[in-house]
Amino acid sequence: MTNHCTHESDKNAAADYTPLVTNPGREVVVALEARAAGWDIGGGHKALDGWSYNGITPGPTIEARQGDTLVVRLTNRLDEPTTIHWHGLRLQPAMDGTESVQQAVAPGEAFEYRFALPDAGTFWYHPHANETVQLERGLYGVLVVHGPDEPQVDAERVLVFDDVRLDWRGRLAGPGGWLERHNGREGRVPLLNGRVRPELEMAAGQVERWRLVNTASARYVRFSLGGAPFRIIGTDGGLIEAPVDATEVLLAPADRVDLLVGPFEESQRLDIQSLEYNRGLGVKGTAVTFGTVRVGLSRRSVARISEKLRTIDPIAPPDAPVTREVRLGGRMSLRRGVDFMVNDEPHHHGQPVRVGELQVWDVINETPLDHPFHLHGFFFQVLAVNGEAPAYRSWEDTVNVPPKGRVKIAWMPDDRPGAWMAHCHILEHHAAGMMMHFEVVR
Repeated sequence: MTNHCTHESDKNAAADYTPLVTNPGREVVVALEARAAGWDIGGGHKALDGWSYNGITPGPTIEARQGDTLVVRLTNRLDEPTTIHWHGLRLQPAMDGTESVQQAVAPGEAFEYRFALPDAGTFWYHPHANETVQLERGLYGVLVVHGPDEPQVDAERVLVFDDVRLDWRGRLAGPGGWLERHNGREGRVPLLNGRVRPELEMAAGQVERWRLVNTASARYVRFSLGGAPFRIIGTDGGLIEAPVDATEVLLAPADRVDLLVGPFEESQRLDIQSLEYNRGLGVKGTAVTFGTVRVGLSRRSVARISEKLRTIDPIAPPDAPVTREVRLGGRMSLRRGVDFMVNDEPHHHGQPVRVGELQVWDVINETPLDHPFHLHGFFFQVLAVNGEAPAYRSWEDTVNVPPKGRVKIAWMPDDRPGAWMAHCHILEHHAAGMMMHFEVVR
């Protein structure tokens, strides 16, 4: 394995975020610095002792074009090792940012990530070292890759959903013990773009593209805009084939969805909400308001939305034979309260898959809890959820597996051999063993 780490003194430290672009359309160069920073979440709360990229949470939104090469120099000013996992990107395994393929970046050192961007879509980046702590403290950001044939809208927004759990002093709470290990950490303070209940302004008569990202450790976001209709145009792997009308959409942890929102009338106010959702804990939870949209004066719209966004050819028929079962399970532990497993083994090491051989996996949830299943480095198509075909065809990297349910997915390992992983993206479940390693081989 090549070690790209260099001591901070070797080069200038990362400055405040400025995307330095050389050879436009070919290479985008960004400096990211992971460091401690005061996190002002607002809402009457005291500033939190957070961690950040370049002093802000969420970290800088990186924008590039499909086909560009992204070069990110990460400098670690934390007091513990870290990495960056580029969630959803089809890159080489050495750039995936896990400790299976990369030596974690030690305090005071730096690492250069360099990879092509083959797909347009909404992606995000976050550590894949001590995730339950580092993400909770604010280390995450969004990567937007623009394609050549995007819908024409009046404006775009990135909306990042998160929450934090605070102790009685108003500080970020410490580990929650066996119950948190079982349930996942779900904080009582919901955040939108790192703030408590921000107010967004939108012009009447216009149509915006909203890129929604759920970065929360365990919270499911059943998104609603005060019941107003919107149109789904994209998921994890970019645009879907045609817009889908909806009034709500579920985002499991790590999920993304792109929406067309509007037009609205002047003076409307709409709540950005997560409706009640029972993820297997025996309670529906409560509806949560993340923020508000205030509709201002009318402006002329230039939006042009085609009813044909993209063609997605099916990768396999619904009745394709299953090549692997991936069973998500759990068991009680006297020492830890609960262990989570894949195929009866914490941190399971699965059999390799071969380049060019279609994979059809039956992901089976043996527990009474929802689990968002995330595959690193590859997109898949969902063939069925509990035997039912999905409402539309899409490319995904994360799919929710219902309690005692199953999801059939199909994907193709292309010529990127190396070590990969798949896991539950409830961070505490991943840390407790619900993950698997496997190799792609030629």
